[in-house]
Amino acid sequence: MAAPNPIQVQKYLSGIDYPASKDDIVATAEREGADGDVLDALRAIPDGEYDAPTAVSSAVADVD
Repeated sequence: MAAPNPIQVQKYLSGIDYPASKDDIVATAEREGADGDVLDALRAIPDGEYDAPTAVSSAVADVD
């Protein structure tokens, strides 16, 4: 599975407050209408707190 590009991911996370938990990130993306690839990638990131959009993008890029 190819990871969605960071711009695709971030457009579904606009308005989220950081730091954010994985659950908050996934819930925000669902609410914003993210497609299946983006949701799958976000569900695959490690549990934890993410302190900035770049941290989320890095975690998504690291998921293979």
